[in-house]
Amino acid sequence: MDAQMAKLWHFANRDAKMSDEQSSAPQACRKEKMPPVDVESYTQPFLSFISENPTTFHAVATVCKRLESHGFTNLSERESWTGKLSKGGRYCFTRNGSSVIAFVVGENYESGNGASVIASHIDALTTRVKPIPTLSSKAGYLQLGVAPYAGALNNTWWDRDLGIGGRVLVKDSKTGKIETKLVKLGWPIARIPTLAPHFGAAADLSHPNKETEMVPIIGLDNADSADDSGNKHKRQSFSILGGAGTFTATQPERLVKAIAGEMNIQDYSSIVNWELELFDTQPAQLGGLDKEFIFAGRVDDKLCSFAAIEALIASSLTDTDSSTIKIVGCFDDEEIGSLLRQGAHSNLLPSALERICEAFSGKGCGANCVSQMYANSFMISADVSHAVNPNFMGVYLENHAPRLNTGIAIQADPNGHTTTDGISTAFLQRVADKCDAKLQVFQIRNDSRSGGTVGPMLSSAMGMRAIDAGLPQLSMHSIRATIGSKDPGLGVKLFKGFFDHFEEVDAEFR
Repeated sequence: MDAQMAKLWHFANRDAKMSDEQSSAPQACRKEKMPPVDVESYTQPFLSFISENPTTFHAVATVCKRLESHGFTNLSERESWTGKLSKGGRYCFTRNGSSVIAFVVGENYESGNGASVIASHIDALTTRVKPIPTLSSKAGYLQLGVAPYAGALNNTWWDRDLGIGGRVLVKDSKTGKIETKLVKLGWPIARIPTLAPHFGAAADLSHPNKETEMVPIIGLDNADSADDSGNKHKRQSFSILGGAGTFTATQPERLVKAIAGEMNIQDYSSIVNWELELFDTQPAQLGGLDKEFIFAGRVDDKLCSFAAIEALIASSLTDTDSSTIKIVGCFDDEEIGSLLRQGAHSNLLPSALERICEAFSGKGCGANCVSQMYANSFMISADVSHAVNPNFMGVYLENHAPRLNTGIAIQADPNGHTTTDGISTAFLQRVADKCDAKLQVFQIRNDSRSGGTVGPMLSSAMGMRAIDAGLPQLSMHSIRATIGSKDPGLGVKLFKGFFDHFEEVDAEFR
């Protein structure tokens, strides 16, 4: 173990040995013992969440419905929140339909008090339909123009059953207003076929051309082929769907009909635009001899987002005397840098916290009050980590190889790619002690490239203490990944413990 991590874990373990009675936390800050989290009860809900929500839009919509069913009120960024928020209230809002913020205001909250924050991302690698995806047929195949989002269209996308879904903008003929509706077809419509090895060097697909060699096939059109008598069939002439100049006129005719049919849309011209993507249709499922694995797509990072949201809901039901804000941010666009307005690099989370602060400040919420709130807060930047792969043990740093079904892994990096330091590690260790959770640690080897996530950009923008920590997974950025069947629940357990015990742990570090 390197010197930095040795000191970090010495500090954490020293504090871990302190009993609650010997802690420096004031008696008023101590919580009664919370009911234990049933870790295994979250396995099936996570399987359903992954299988039923193949796109980010679907995932965010489902999260909002889940929150609303537990008493969260949906807010609009377009309206003032002053006068709408109350102590003990639960709230959520979305931006772009692809990012969601949910928060609970403590019964004893005062403006300037801190927040316990979990920030994750809910987008995943995918393949998006191009603006004008219509392609000329080749050898009787219909194909679809698509583009990779982040690192998609990698070698794991070959020969997979691909479905299509996303959001569709529809104009109401009576009101003239544009509505956003979600859609997903119930069967795979596309496949990216490999070339058989019999073709020699041409079949080497280790570095394919994503523009020309990874174009999905979506149907057959043999209208230009010759029949047995040698007569060529004339291609049938179709009318332009929706009329000339409409959006649907630029899209593949059969795709328009399939989407419109699924949505029961009769007037094709009412489809103003859409954002569609391809996804692996194989459902998430349990695996292993004792069903100790989950095999699923889109794990990175609907896993930590799921755990954070469920933890917030669970904590809001059991902890009723908080004086802080408990807040979760599930962001879009992390896989491509977080720079868009719905990404973590935007004002989404800071503006939410500032508006909450202002709503409870009788004098208005100026820089002094906001800075005080940030200084009193702590954030977990929750993104998946790398689980140890038994076939490639040599690529892992000794003592830094997280295992499945064990617990959250703290992610350390000496070059600022994560927010983790000795203080934040000791802080989270105290949380883990209080909720009986186990922590692991991951750091990349010196001869490997380190990744990053939303933590540094958010922490630096707000000056908030933070740590990077997430659940481990195998096969990151593959179209199918592997986690432990207990991992969703283990995430809920630690994250709920963070919300429940934040105030008393924070008092130890003042």
